[in-house]
Amino acid sequence: MVERAIELRRRHARKKKMKKLKTVLGTGVAGPDREKVLYKIKRLSPWWTEASLTQTAKSVATAAPQAERKSSAPKSKGPQRGAKPEGKK
Repeated sequence: MVERAIELRRRHARKKKMKKLKTVLGTGVAGPDREKVLYKIKRLSPWWTEASLTQTAKSVATAAPQAERKSSAPKSKGPQRGAKPEGKK
């Protein structure tokens, strides 16, 4: 179980770092700083491409905001435990 916990911690740290690097890259960094960020991203995820960043940006920009959900009454779960059936004593 310890090995799994270690791997999960590493995976979460990688995801957090990738998200941070992608936001830095998305802000319009230019020149050698951009190359450093790209190098770090490639080191974390060798199969990552810049096309995936532009696809993500397009899908987020074109996505319509979701309508707010109305809260509904909770569903009945049937007779409660310990409740006596009606008509019987």
